[in-house]
Amino acid sequence: MLDQLRSLTKVQRNTLLACLLGWALDAFDFFILVFAVSSIAKDFHAAVTDVTLAITCTLALRPVGALAFGWAADRYGRHPTLMVNIVAYSVLELASAGAPSLRSLIVLRALYGIAMGGEWGVGAALALESAPEEARGMISGILQQGYALGYLLAALLFGLFFSFLGWRGMFVVGACPALLVLHIRRNVPESPVWRKDAAPPGELGRALRKNVGRFTYMVLLMTAFNLFSHGTQDLYPTFLQAQRHLSPHQAGAVAVTYNVGAIVGGLGFGTLSQRIGRRRAIALAAVLALPMIPLWVLAPSAVMLAVGAFALQVMVQGAWGVVPAHLNELSPGAVRATFPGLAYQLGNLLAAGTSTLQARIAEAHGGDYALALGGMTSAVAVVLAVVTLLGPEAKGTQFAAQPTQGAAP
Repeated sequence: MLDQLRSLTKVQRNTLLACLLGWALDAFDFFILVFAVSSIAKDFHAAVTDVTLAITCTLALRPVGALAFGWAADRYGRHPTLMVNIVAYSVLELASAGAPSLRSLIVLRALYGIAMGGEWGVGAALALESAPEEARGMISGILQQGYALGYLLAALLFGLFFSFLGWRGMFVVGACPALLVLHIRRNVPESPVWRKDAAPPGELGRALRKNVGRFTYMVLLMTAFNLFSHGTQDLYPTFLQAQRHLSPHQAGAVAVTYNVGAIVGGLGFGTLSQRIGRRRAIALAAVLALPMIPLWVLAPSAVMLAVGAFALQVMVQGAWGVVPAHLNELSPGAVRATFPGLAYQLGNLLAAGTSTLQARIAEAHGGDYALALGGMTSAVAVVLAVVTLLGPEAKGTQFAAQPTQGAAP
């Protein structure tokens, strides 16, 4: 992996860094809310399930952003669209800090979801189109772990500074990603694959019609993936605090630990997918997650919970580390910024109620978050492995802005 990184040109490394940070800081802004659920509920005198509606709305609006920003990136270029996208989610994060009521916060988080939904497709297209094919699996693993890196940064902020900043102050810090635009403006060129005339009006519609089977499969796959990730991440800090009675500092420390595991898994399985294939790498990670689940939610101490969470997230984000390369390889070249991003975010939409569903299951069983988290994750891991193995793979395909071609899973 290090040899592949060293083989990249300076421009390719700058592009990868910018896209990695764009996704990491987007995830950072998202997970600030996840850590603050209990505090926000207390401040607004609301139930936890009411606050998780803000998470649901963020996830549900992400397909709108994937469509809007992806279309702009295919039509006008990845480079300018990415800059606009980062500024948009940073501004909405800052606005969230001043929300006067839970209702206004939910509205702002829904708008934030539009901006969040655009970043992944645009950034993944720019990074992977700028990279050599033989390094694609490694870059996929690095790029996707921007999500875990963002979660880790949010955990550090929460664990170290929450008592000083409060949830509103955390949202103010979350506006800092806007500064990343300066790096992109100076050091990151446009994708070498993108062409101004590659995606004329109506190209996305034609791509969807010609690839309806493949697109439907990709949405189903990403539904399983989003159930896998959000089902293990979004309510876990609440479980640690509400059921296991960990302090914010302890919960933050556990979260930092399991996000280190997530990064290790994403890099490892992403790189492994270049050797054994995308589907096999994903299915292997999903199956290996199963024996980690009991320790993840039933361990008797904070230290052992951290060990279980570390091991589980190695597998969860190990599977996810393959996703950028896998989806981009399955997508028509002319709409590569829109097609995979839209499939990803429609999967998010179908899985948007995960945290609310888990919270309701827990409440129905006397606050047993362990039951809700462990039961759902076990089922989803099996489903993800099966759906992945039944689908197509296009590892090694050449990236170019080509006319859309019909394909079926």
